[in-house]
Parts: sequence; structure tokens; C-alpha cells
Amino acid sequence: MSFTNFNLPAYLTRIGCEHLAGAAPTLDTLKQIQLSHACSIPFENLDVLLGAPIVLDIESVQRKLVAARRGGYCFEQGTLMEAALSAMGFEVAGLSARVRVSAGRAFTPTRTHLFCRVTIDEVPWLVDVGVGSQSATAPVRMDTSDVQDTPHDTRRIVPDDDPSTDTGIARMFHQVKHDSEWIDVCDFTGETMPMVDREVANWWTSTSPDSKFRTHLMAARAERDGTRHSLSATGYSHRRGGETLTTEPIESNGRLLTILADVFGLVMPKGTEFPRESV
Repeated sequence: MSFTNFNLPAYLTRIGCEHLAGAAPTLDTLKQIQLSHACSIPFENLDVLLGAPIVLDIESVQRKLVAARRGGYCFEQGTLMEAALSAMGFEVAGLSARVRVSAGRAFTPTRTHLFCRVTIDEVPWLVDVGVGSQSATAPVRMDTSDVQDTPHDTRRIVPDDDPSTDTGIARMFHQVKHDSEWIDVCDFTGETMPMVDREVANWWTSTSPDSKFRTHLMAARAERDGTRHSLSATGYSHRRGGETLTTEPIESNGRLLTILADVFGLVMPKGTEFPRESV
């Protein structure tokens, strides 16, 4: 996909990577970009809850996530990452997927997820900064089932081993290890997701009454020390892996706005109130 009018210097400043201006498109550069992005630009769905449109042209995505210092969900995060990596000279493509966090394999989720595949020296890497508290903070090699450590957790890419789901198209699972259990993050077939498909999936995700993004407040951000912040309408938590460092119930809209600003850098207009079903 071609992106025009992308402001790479502004993006690098947003994630604290000004030193990478002009850097070669190497794996080390990619690792720095992905970790910095996950620690700087929070996952969040606040505009969906407030009824504001989610617009995916690159100018609008930059205006929100970079200039206005907001966050976004997978279509915004993935589109921004794809544009930035393309501008840096990486071979990158946006791929479609089905998010499977908390969904068993007997259930088929909607194909409403976007992540990036980055190819370096003919090796494909998964770069996904748009799955909330399950976002990867380092590239995950896609052509092996080997276990791979990242700054925040352990991951792997494995093929579907259930013959009952054979559709003639190879299905892969991106997994993260929680304690001793492997959890499916998403499944994918390697199919690219052109803008027309993103627009349709984004429309459903941001407007359908059946979309959890319409009814569940979400915010998440990683820290460089290996911890993660997560926020829902009812509670905030700060965790390292499976260890809870801090937890706090959210008992008022005012406290919610304070945590959004202080922890996630999401400063909402004074008096902002989220729909009752989300708080």
C-alpha cells in the first residue's frame, strides 16, 4: 500500500526515536520502533464510545495518534505502523486476522484485525501493536514455531493442528504464553488487507451494536521495564506478566479521566463522560 503525505520525523518524535531518522531497515531498527511505539502510543477505543468516527486515511491517523497524542485501536495502529515502516524503507504489508483472546477455537470471530508483516532478508516478522494488553513489543518470526522471547512475554507462531478445521487454506496462530499456558492472540492466513477491506471492518467494529468496542472501554500501554498498564471502565491494573503490581477499581468518571491522563497520556476535554454501559 502506498502512503503519501506521511510525516516520518513527527512519528519518530512521537515515539522518542528521533535518533532513527535515516536508519537502515534492519531487524534492530524494527525492534526499536516496535517497542517504542507500544510504550508511547496507547491502545484505546475512546472515540468509538463517544460516537466519533474512526477515519483511516493516513492524514487523519497521523493527526490523531501523532499530532494530538491520542491512541487508537488496531486499524489505526496498524495503518500508522505500516506507513512509518514503509517510509523507513522496510518491506511491509498489512495482513488481516481474527482476534482470539478469550475465544475458543470452536468459535469463529469476525475478521476485523490488522497487523503488519515485515520481511527482512527474506524472513517474515509479525509486528502487531494493536491487540491491547496482548500487543507484541518485539517482532515475532513467522516462518518457525520456535518459542521467542520479547521484552514483555514469550510468543510463537504455530500452524492449525486440527484437521476438522481444514478449509484448504493454511491457518496460523499467534500465541502468547501466560504462566504455563499458551493463549491464542489471533489467527491468520497471510491474506493482505487492502484499504477497502479495512474500511468495511473498521465500520463494523466502530458502529455495530454487536462490537465490544461499542460497549467496553479499553486502554493499554506497555512500559520499557517489562510491565503493562491496562484500563477498563471498572478497573485499572499495572502488571508484570501474571503478577499484579497495582490494581484499583474505578468508582467515578472523574477518576477514570485522571488515570487516562496520568497513566496513558490521554487528556480528554474536561467534563467528558462515557456512555453508561461502558462505565
